[in-house]
Amino acid sequence: MKVAVLKETFPGERRVALVPATLPALKKAGLEIVVESGAGAAAGISDDEYRAAGAAVVSRDEAFAADCVLAVRTAGACGDSWCADRDRIRPGLVMIGLCDPLSTPEACREAAERGATLFSLELVPRITRAQSMDVLSSQANIAGYRAVLLAATTLPRILPMMTTAAGTVTPAKALVLGAGVAGLQAIATAKRLGAQVSAYDVRPAVKEQVQSLGAKFVELPLETGTSETAGGYAKAMGEEFYAKQRELLGKVVADSDIVICTALIPGQKAPVLVTRDMVTRMRPGSVIVDMAAERGGNCEGSKPDETVALDGVTILGPTNLAADVPVHTSQLYAKNIATFLAHLVKHGLPDTAADDEICRDTLVAKGGQIVHPKVRERAGLPPLDPLAG
Repeated sequence: MKVAVLKETFPGERRVALVPATLPALKKAGLEIVVESGAGAAAGISDDEYRAAGAAVVSRDEAFAADCVLAVRTAGACGDSWCADRDRIRPGLVMIGLCDPLSTPEACREAAERGATLFSLELVPRITRAQSMDVLSSQANIAGYRAVLLAATTLPRILPMMTTAAGTVTPAKALVLGAGVAGLQAIATAKRLGAQVSAYDVRPAVKEQVQSLGAKFVELPLETGTSETAGGYAKAMGEEFYAKQRELLGKVVADSDIVICTALIPGQKAPVLVTRDMVTRMRPGSVIVDMAAERGGNCEGSKPDETVALDGVTILGPTNLAADVPVHTSQLYAKNIATFLAHLVKHGLPDTAADDEICRDTLVAKGGQIVHPKVRERAGLPPLDPLAG
């Protein structure tokens, strides 16, 4: 099987799907690797480094002639850049990458109609044997770290307490909303920088994790029994719940110098946790980093990839923090996708193993149609007949 690594075309995307260090293991598994010229340039990797690792360097058209193409972003995750590649897809082509299937199912449908076999890495199940393939976690980890650095450099004060001959500087107060992978790393980073850190999550089960990092867990008198899915993700709650949550969070937000928003619901609009009224009650100079800006935002007034000033508070809405540090995020992503690809090959790729949870849950399209139940639902398609085919 010939596997191609594509150069990313989404604006600002600097990561690459495979790094040279991951190639030997894939070649040992019997795969021939080709890399589109310039694919690793933004991550500091030259074409010659890929050649030295045993890969051939090819054009984009030659890359799409391979049996399987690997990307960081493909289908819906590519945005408008997807249009340029649709006509390169041929029946039987295997495509693996971040696809954004639950929010942009139409692009997945277009790939299906052209005969592609499409695997979405956002859908890797959160089970023990799939941890090494969990792209969302590896990238969110770095994004949480970057969010705190961004806030720290924007805030007009320092984070740690300092005692000097000129007096004592009190530590900044940081609040992290959402204690998933990104949130926990944000907590750890803010703590390392010397901030006084608090965190809130709708899932009471994460309290111990927050406290283990030295942060205070904000507890609100809310009924949260159904706030977590079987896969460990936060679950969407009703508007009445969110209204009460915002009311109770207001005082905590107002007392914070930094607020890092990380709360996301897979495939849905992000819940609003910080209202305009809450922002206006914060101290002038305070900073909010809304990592959910791309999905509508946890903070009212945040805009994707823009800086908004509201009553002396700076609201940042970065949408691709992982791409800011492409050297290490590419290393992590490459390990994830290489492990995933090796798993697929072990289970018969280009055929797919319906009895394997990892293969089954990540397969979005095959045989000319969308086959993933949730993606079909989002695309407005009826369920597949389990007896068909």
